[in-house]
Amino acid sequence: MNYRHAFHAGNFADVVKHALLCRLIEYLKRKDKPFRVMDTHAGRGRYDLKADEARRTGEHEAGISALRASPAWDEPLLAPYRESVEAAEASLGADAYPGSPWIGRHLLRRQDRLSAYELHPVDAAALGEVFAGDVQVKTIELDGWLALGAHLPPKEKRGLVLVDPPFEEVGEFERIVERVTQAWQRWPGGTYAVWYPIKRRAQYEAFHAALRSSGMRNVIAADFFRDPFSAEERLVGTGFAVVNPPFTFAAEADAILRALRPVLGVADRADCGIIALVAE
Repeated sequence: MNYRHAFHAGNFADVVKHALLCRLIEYLKRKDKPFRVMDTHAGRGRYDLKADEARRTGEHEAGISALRASPAWDEPLLAPYRESVEAAEASLGADAYPGSPWIGRHLLRRQDRLSAYELHPVDAAALGEVFAGDVQVKTIELDGWLALGAHLPPKEKRGLVLVDPPFEEVGEFERIVERVTQAWQRWPGGTYAVWYPIKRRAQYEAFHAALRSSGMRNVIAADFFRDPFSAEERLVGTGFAVVNPPFTFAAEADAILRALRPVLGVADRADCGIIALVAE
């Protein structure tokens, strides 16, 4: 599996992930105290949907492009996401699509901060250029897994950690559970959001089982199936597991997934739902 961001910018999985990410950040803004967003696998920060990588896959056509052409684009719970996408287009060009660090930065208040980590040297350099001179953002060329060990808890003591690896290496699902559990043990008060692809039933069920037995508390999964599982190994869905979600998140995420289902799903074959993996 290879989910390097540039090839899949704006696809259905991006839309789901970014829409849900926005709800987590908006909740943090309910209190005046500052918070930090940490993006462990940040990518380039922004993408061109006319660039070679995006054109080779064309995945945005069944993602952000389909959403923008549908009535669901006006869903009230999508407002922060919608405003972020439109702000990126106004700032970067009509074919631009914002990555998670760009969206996170757009939603910050003056007192909040973003730390964005990227190991791939080309993407890390591009990420640094996006936020050059921005005093509210630190871009760091570093393995995001190392960041979880070295940079937690943040000095603000409030915040969100987004874990969105490219799934290029064997054992990534197991690594996620191990490293996020270790991070939670260091900073049990933080919110952790983990994106994951859904391809094989056995792998999906094993990942959920590992989260249940991890020792972490208060874990839910917001899962969107564009298509049912099949014998063929292919991307059928996208998942977003959250540790320490806000009390409003499950209901908001469920409403968002249901609004997106007829737009991003395959005819009447799509499904979605919120799963409480571990109670508080």
